[in-house]
Amino acid sequence: MAAQDVASTTGPSAAIFGELKKNWGWLLGLGILFLVLGVVGLGRLFALSLAGALFFGILIIIGGVAQFVEALKCKGWKGVAYHILIAVLYVVGGIFVIQDPLAASVLLTWILAAVLICVGVVRIVMAIQMRSSGSWFVPLLGGVASIVLGGIILAQWPLSGLFVIGLFIAIELIINGWSYIFIALAARRESKKAVA
Repeated sequence: MAAQDVASTTGPSAAIFGELKKNWGWLLGLGILFLVLGVVGLGRLFALSLAGALFFGILIIIGGVAQFVEALKCKGWKGVAYHILIAVLYVVGGIFVIQDPLAASVLLTWILAAVLICVGVVRIVMAIQMRSSGSWFVPLLGGVASIVLGGIILAQWPLSGLFVIGLFIAIELIINGWSYIFIALAARRESKKAVA
């Protein structure tokens, strides 16, 4: 019996789930919360896009202030002026985003579309270089999908700036929610196996 207890606490599921087997309910609740927030977000894409842009602006300002404080500690470093300049640019960029989150959302959507297209091209080039290995089709498909997605966003731009960021945030919340729910349920099954 004692050997079974040791095996159940040191087996593969213990290494995977650890204390989560006891606390799976919290993760399940978090997953459900994320799922609900994501579904609600799908109905409020414009508001979620603006909120995402505002949050981005706040993060940039925090990063800029932190970099400025760090620059003040770097006396004697030849690059300190550039360090301070970057910090100021971060803060100014963050203030611009907060003052006009709609314009920032439209601009960020254009940048996102351009990045998706560039990533798609790189994936296709990588896939072509991997043709001889036989593992090239999935990267090729991923590259084409990225280019198509970026193209769709650009084709609808600037209108797409009103909803794309919110859509991506909502989808991420839903995916995260479902992931946490499935992990919590797997941990619950493992905890029941350990008791049995």
